[in-house]
Amino acid sequence: MPFEIEHDWQASLATPKPRIGESAKTRMLLLLCALWLGLGLVGHHPWKPDEGQTMGIVKHLLDGGSWAIPSIAGVPTLQNPPLYYLSAAGGAWLLSPWLAAHDAARLVTGLWMALTLLMVGMTGREMWGKGEGRQTTFIFLGSIGLFFPAHLLTPEVPALAGYAMAFYGLALAQRRPWRAAPLIGSGIGIAFLSTGLGAAEILLLTAALLPALFSNWRRKSYLTSLATGLVIAVPWLAIWLLAAWRQSPEMLATWWVSGKHALDDNNLLYFAKTLAWYTWPALPLAAWSLWHYRKHLLQRPQFQLALLFFLVTLLLLGLGADNRDILTLPLLLPLAIMGGAAVEKLQRGAASALDWFGIAMFGTLGFLLWLGWFAMMSGYPTRLAARAHKLSEAYVPHFNWLIFVAALTVTLVWWLVVFKTNKRSNRAAVTDWAVGITMVWGLLMTLWLPWLDATKSYHSMFASMQQSLPRQYACITSRGLGDSQRALLDYYLDIKAQRLELSQRIDCDLFLVQDERRRALGSPGPEWKLIWQGKRPSDRRERFWLYQYSPGA
Repeated sequence: MPFEIEHDWQASLATPKPRIGESAKTRMLLLLCALWLGLGLVGHHPWKPDEGQTMGIVKHLLDGGSWAIPSIAGVPTLQNPPLYYLSAAGGAWLLSPWLAAHDAARLVTGLWMALTLLMVGMTGREMWGKGEGRQTTFIFLGSIGLFFPAHLLTPEVPALAGYAMAFYGLALAQRRPWRAAPLIGSGIGIAFLSTGLGAAEILLLTAALLPALFSNWRRKSYLTSLATGLVIAVPWLAIWLLAAWRQSPEMLATWWVSGKHALDDNNLLYFAKTLAWYTWPALPLAAWSLWHYRKHLLQRPQFQLALLFFLVTLLLLGLGADNRDILTLPLLLPLAIMGGAAVEKLQRGAASALDWFGIAMFGTLGFLLWLGWFAMMSGYPTRLAARAHKLSEAYVPHFNWLIFVAALTVTLVWWLVVFKTNKRSNRAAVTDWAVGITMVWGLLMTLWLPWLDATKSYHSMFASMQQSLPRQYACITSRGLGDSQRALLDYYLDIKAQRLELSQRIDCDLFLVQDERRRALGSPGPEWKLIWQGKRPSDRRERFWLYQYSPGA
């Protein structure tokens, strides 16, 4: 049955194209999105650092805790607003009879990313014309920096959905103001309730600067959609702020102040460097689009919106205090959308070079992933097998027919797509990138997932610790235990460790210490007996020691 989305796209921007094969191309995009989204959402434990903290908050919500100011292992925390944690907890509660809580919660990440991909495609079609939404989605899907964080338990994913929704609303505002208004308002609300003030500032500043800088946006339709959108955004913002203020005005005030951007020149350079690899192939395509339309660049509303959003986002991220790669995600939106305008305009030689570079890169990565997996299964080549074992000592190679067939399928799909014909085209370049990165991600999440899970998760370590716990004990005091580790200790063992940093004294009969390499450990005293020590497999920095109070020791 054909899959169609009824929408009145802006025909004035559309370039007539043949309709032959349009439904087949749409089905291919939907199938590719389903593969890209589905692979890696289930089948592994929470990974450090974001997933551990997320599952700590999800467990708090499932246990009936406060949603306004959640807790991690019994300690109230306010790092991000609660939208993602509430949706993840809802997914965990709904699917708990069939899936582990972390797998069920991670499926919600897939839903948020599906919404993001839909908004990106609709924006591309609205701005560049019919048929260009697919190309924009392929470019966004093929971005190197997107595939890993898009499958994790992290609030940056719904924030990205909010950015994409508001961006689409702004693109639609002048033509359909009443349809754009709820998109703008809801997008601002979703982004704010996911990651806080910074997301709302980016969207609000972009929306306000458009009419201030460009006469094209000083129209009644845009101002109507923007004003109505702000009215719609108010409830999104106010409900949680009021609930948090009623529960703990001090914590809310501290969070509000910490969310303000402080000048930090180093972060501008950090995000500029990250863009150089994080946003391929969107970055070179966007650069070509800017060059092709350079003579009338600032007269076109599409580029006014995309460029302003990009510059505002980069500036506010650069002035912020945090400098993690995952914060670069919103910069993918304007680059992918500007890149969508370059697909048909790209010179054939440049398109062919981009295409063959992607084929060579992903083909090489796919070959190395298959070779490494074969080495782990067979022990040959011996040096490669020994290296893989050293990097993940807890992993025991085990052949699984289902995993093998799935990996072989994604590899064959990539081969058939990229080598289906000798005639290359501009559109094939971005399609091959998206299919190639899906193939590599598919191999990682099939052949290598058990190896990665054994390396990145704390499950085996806490299982070992559980076996050494005494049958009866009052409580556990911790020292140096990170938020992610405290959250996973609560998630796996239902133990809420009391933090020595808060109480300044050891009140429990068990004492858990997390220490980093090259730091003085020191025993808590002569009356404490070491009953367990451990670490994540192959982790050379973190180590954990568990002591039991024993006066006669």
